[in-house]
Amino acid sequence: MSLAYFPGCTLSTKASGYDASGRAVAQALGMPLAELPEWQCCGATFPLSTDNSMSLIAPTRILTQGQKAGGHVTTLCAICFHVLRRSQNFLGEHPEMLERINWFTEEPYQGTTRVSHFLELLRDDLSWDALASRVTRPLAGLKVAPYYGCLLLRPKDEIGLDDPDHPTILHDCMTALGAEVVDFPYASECCGSYLAVSKPDLPEKLSKEIVASARRNGAQAIVTACPLCQYNLDHPQKLIASGDTVPVLYFTQLIAVALGLEEAVWGMEKHYVDPRPLLSDKSSVISHQ
Repeated sequence: MSLAYFPGCTLSTKASGYDASGRAVAQALGMPLAELPEWQCCGATFPLSTDNSMSLIAPTRILTQGQKAGGHVTTLCAICFHVLRRSQNFLGEHPEMLERINWFTEEPYQGTTRVSHFLELLRDDLSWDALASRVTRPLAGLKVAPYYGCLLLRPKDEIGLDDPDHPTILHDCMTALGAEVVDFPYASECCGSYLAVSKPDLPEKLSKEIVASARRNGAQAIVTACPLCQYNLDHPQKLIASGDTVPVLYFTQLIAVALGLEEAVWGMEKHYVDPRPLLSDKSSVISHQ
């Protein structure tokens, strides 16, 4: 059976490679993604002022679509996941707000849609052992630093995906692919997030520190689940000499490589630091084991 899928705005534009690799991986693993019909932006941020029902209408409409599609919606975008998961939790705890929104939208959302990140489904529904058994091109010798950022994990009580201080979900995913996981102290530090729009100097400074830390600890690549994190870490490296750069990939892209999927679905064309030369240097990645 297919999974109701909310791609979100960024994966439909700037992060299309994340979307393409995610869909291809899901199909290859027998977990095909079926895009929600007529979806709209989730709002991109969970509202700080939750007494205003208008700010919750957009995510509620997506949750309603998930309800119509079988009561479950999954996403790849860490930002969309953050907004939808927190909205779901909030509406479940505030039935009066849910009633107000339903009155406004004239759609009977019942407040029960399950929201999952695709990483969560790999861990809990498929299992890391099952993923490892599908690998045909192990990423042996590739040193990868998992970067979580903040929206994928926090706040802990509302998101509940992993321990925000000691996360392992990306670590375990990379281990299943045969890669060598590199720990570094900035793995769950904020990259500056949306300040890339209003105050780009700050996220650029933060991101350079994050990338430098990963590199100092031996990482050849950084892997993330957030399109904004990918951009913030990748973009400042565009003017750096190639020998000092660290490619920043989506976890789905490395899964696609490890599963032996064709390069056309890797979706790496838009990266500022092209990961493909690094992968081509790894004989285990480009040749079947």
